[in-house]
Amino acid sequence: MPNAVIPTRAQLVQRAAELAPVLKKFAAQAEADRRLHDDTIEALTEAGFFKLRVPKRYGGYETDTRTLVDVAAELGRADGATAWTTSVYWIPTFMTAMFPDAVQDEVFSTPDVRICGTLSPSAQAAPAPGGIVVNGKWSFVSGAHHSHWQEIVAVLFGADGPPQPIMALVPIGDLQIVDDWHTSGLRGTGSVSTVAQDLFIPQERVLPLGAVLQGQYASELNRDNPVYRTPLLPVASASSVGTVLGLARAAKDAFLERVTSRGITYTGYEKQAEAPITHHQVAEATLKTDQAEFHAHRLSGLVDSKGESGAEWSLEERARARADMGAVVRLAKEAVDIFASAGGGSSIYSDAPLQRITRDIQAVSLHALMNPNTNSELYGRILLGQEPNTLYI
Repeated sequence: MPNAVIPTRAQLVQRAAELAPVLKKFAAQAEADRRLHDDTIEALTEAGFFKLRVPKRYGGYETDTRTLVDVAAELGRADGATAWTTSVYWIPTFMTAMFPDAVQDEVFSTPDVRICGTLSPSAQAAPAPGGIVVNGKWSFVSGAHHSHWQEIVAVLFGADGPPQPIMALVPIGDLQIVDDWHTSGLRGTGSVSTVAQDLFIPQERVLPLGAVLQGQYASELNRDNPVYRTPLLPVASASSVGTVLGLARAAKDAFLERVTSRGITYTGYEKQAEAPITHHQVAEATLKTDQAEFHAHRLSGLVDSKGESGAEWSLEERARARADMGAVVRLAKEAVDIFASAGGGSSIYSDAPLQRITRDIQAVSLHALMNPNTNSELYGRILLGQEPNTLYI
């Protein structure tokens, strides 16, 4: 497959901005359907957003993580569910680039391939001739309905040595989709559960998770590529935060759209924009969003610069990557909460964008890997010279 013409970061961000009318048009329908609308998927495909982490040799763009942050932020400004699902696809796509090159040939033979995934080892695997057999269930699998493949994690028992977590690639048609996504936030992401029952996976599509988390990949062609020679968790962190930044910006957009045309009930302010409390609220929330942007760009800058240089990652740098991700979530949520608090009672109506933004960012903040408290604790632990208490660093 010939290499694609690679758009610049500015061009990709502009494409994301131009999608806003489509994304907003189908946001409410996506919430009702509990998955993205097919027209949204088509628009994302035409914009090339499923190519961002695909290797160039398959027609992909091989974009850096700064581009992921900025594109997702623009998508999130229009619809959080769309931005989240797109970002989630980027991470397993990156992970696929760790597998043997022949496996990549198989997966990336599908144009604009969509790969969902998880890092939770909630299934069990056993050795079998030529591979493994997996049984189990994975939850919170965003975008599963529109995926071609799923990256899974399971614990392998019965092989030489103690049980170990493994990562594997599975065609989505080999899994059962359980339509159990009934939630208060991120409803449009279709983050359903998937189930494997006595599923055989050939050995070439299986990697030890511990090796992957330490940057020990099986691909020969991607090994020295700056985009793919970075550790998984910092990459996943940088790939995720743009959506959160976009939600904070969306909250500001929604608030400013209404603030000049409404008063503050039971006060003398006929225009909310004239009230000093409103001035403080807008300023504080905007500064928090600016701070979130700083952490998002510091995170992506670290990931991209280390990839370019090929330098080893220190334990503190790995922990700081997760801390930066947590900081983006905390600051962006605080900004959204301020705008929501200032939005007044009319902002809770179902057709008001601010109520959906509030629910979506609450859902993101509860994600196990993005929770600000979990990430701050890990960073502080490392800064105090203690060993990490998790593989996910």
